[in-house]
Amino acid sequence: MIEFKDFTPRQLSKGGFLSAAQYESFEHAVKEAGSWVDSEQVTVINIETVVLPNMHSPHEEGSTDAELRQSGDFVTAWSQFIRVWYQA
Repeated sequence: MIEFKDFTPRQLSKGGFLSAAQYESFEHAVKEAGSWVDSEQVTVINIETVVLPNMHSPHEEGSTDAELRQSGDFVTAWSQFIRVWYQA
């Protein structure tokens, strides 16, 4: 069976009226994915970088949301994360 696990940078602080939210670095997500692969000793099929719009929006469900919306009238925040595909 093929499965996947996502490693998304965590939100460190919420944005405010004049400030953007702060997140862990992409490099942190890469290290976290590598540590997980080593500790779980899974058979990796592929590792990819995924980029999605508005992934952290309160109205979205994160990296596994099947439909992420974008509108031309509002700011769109694009986020990248690591997805590991593996054999279960």
